Amino acid sequence: MLPPSSFPILLPLFLLLSPGVRSYEAPEDKQDAFATKACPAFLTFTNAAYLAGGTVELPCHCKPQQIKSVVWFFRKHHSGSKETGALTDHHGNRLLDPNLVPHGGELRSRFSIRLFSLLIFRAEPDDSGIYICGSADKDFFYGYDLDIQEARTLSFLPRTPSEGMSKRRKGLGSTEPLYRVFTSFRPWSVCDRCGVPGEQVRAGLCYVHSQYLHIRYRRANQTVTSCGSGGVPRAFGQLKQSGVRAKLQVKSCQVTCQVQAPPSSKIIALMAFLGYNSLPVFYLSHAADRILTLGCPGARANMAVAWDRGVEPIYRSERLTGRKLSTTSPRLLIDTGHHLVFQPAKTQDSGVYYCWLQGHQAAEIRLLVYAHFGRGQSVTSHPDFWKALKTVLRSYAVMTAVFCLLIFGRAGVRHLRDTRETHED
Repeated sequence: MLPPSSFPILLPLFLLLSPGVRSYEAPEDKQDAFATKACPAFLTFTNAAYLAGGTVELPCHCKPQQIKSVVWFFRKHHSGSKETGALTDHHGNRLLDPNLVPHGGELRSRFSIRLFSLLIFRAEPDDSGIYICGSADKDFFYGYDLDIQEARTLSFLPRTPSEGMSKRRKGLGSTEPLYRVFTSFRPWSVCDRCGVPGEQVRAGLCYVHSQYLHIRYRRANQTVTSCGSGGVPRAFGQLKQSGVRAKLQVKSCQVTCQVQAPPSSKIIALMAFLGYNSLPVFYLSHAADRILTLGCPGARANMAVAWDRGVEPIYRSERLTGRKLSTTSPRLLIDTGHHLVFQPAKTQDSGVYYCWLQGHQAAEIRLLVYAHFGRGQSVTSHPDFWKALKTVLRSYAVMTAVFCLLIFGRAGVRHLRDTRETHED
């Protein structure tokens, strides 16, 4: 934990260790909405808990008007001040394409800074820690206590959870419990498909209630924080052994599609002339035997997302029910961040995929998975090499036979014609 007096001293060290820190810079002619919000006089850490696999956005809620760029700092929970480092997305002011984010990559390859906000793509439990929005002028504006929780199990058609039941630990000589652990469920999402059977999803995160949370992680009289927060005292060591964990629940649903007025015939004719398709089409190629993660364009963490392969829907309940998400999982699944994950992708996965957003089809993705040969591998090592070779040789033999028939046929026709002309003479 960092004492208040240590932040101004440590900032020059961060800048020396991480030269060339880049961040978003506000345009000079734009009104700075962040400068109108007053920063807290005493830096506290706002608790933010999310389910792993989604995109996390941490806004820098306040900063002085004269500050045109911000620097984000990160350190692990309960780590020393020397382990704090500055984050840079190595992209300057360019926006990072979420589709290019590697699956399971390190933190520095999965975040971007946009309009002073820090975005973490496909957040992982290892990303949990303290995030501080500051500047190069030894100032700190806003802090987050980020807790990324991983759902270990998925339950289908769950019973109503008894959220009042919790784990209690009593203090010495007192009937007042030291802490109480419970699961807080988010509202159910909307049905992820319309007109056909779909699914609804909701996440439950682990929280702890206690009067003994660390003061730096409390705002006003707040006595509740997430289980992985840095505000939980180390004395609550048995908290990790409690049975309360993040959960993911799924249930079936089916709703009718809303009828929309069709466009006029002139608009339809113009769209057909321009080759415009109401459903955007994306083309993607990927090497085989590598992990592939497909994200639905325009999807956000709080949206309902569904996936189809052609006309065949892909349901979470059919692939993950009764399995532990942390153990061996199916090769094709929808993760907790609503991404379609191939682990790994195979050549037979090539095809057309559709994604749904909030109950309506949003995009068509045409995927091509090609064979990839790494260093030290040859073409003959591929299991389909000999089959492909036989097919090529067979095709070559057929083409050669057809060519020879054409040559001999032409020669025969010419010979008959010459013979007929000689007989007439």
